[in-house]
Amino acid sequence: MSRKSAVSLIRSRTLSDVAEYAYAATAPAGARLIFLAGSCPLDEHGETVAVGDYAGQAAQAVDNLRTALADAGASVEDVISTRVLVASARQEDLVAAWTVVRDAFGAHDVPSTLMGVTVLGYADQLVEIEAVAAVVDNP
Repeated sequence: MSRKSAVSLIRSRTLSDVAEYAYAATAPAGARLIFLAGSCPLDEHGETVAVGDYAGQAAQAVDNLRTALADAGASVEDVISTRVLVASARQEDLVAAWTVVRDAFGAHDVPSTLMGVTVLGYADQLVEIEAVAAVVDNP
């Protein structure tokens, strides 16, 4: 997208810099908020892809997130926050999914929560990504 993002990332000078994301983000008054349903690792037929592969499922979820954002008139650069859900109690599984998501967002490292959960909604689903975006539409 050629327009400038309405999202401003806020970096804390007093909190640890170990986090791989901004601690807060804002959007101006009048921004249109887009609340996205959890993006799942499903293909165009509704089948779960990359069964057993946390990184593979995260990649598909990111692709589906990009599509949902585009359909709403937004892009990854318009995301103001994310929540990454991983069906595992193992930290390395969470990190495998998180690495894919972090890399997909690049320098636009929005505030994010990474959570291990017991189970997700689809058969063989290991990863889901929730997001909120903010855009200022041109009149």
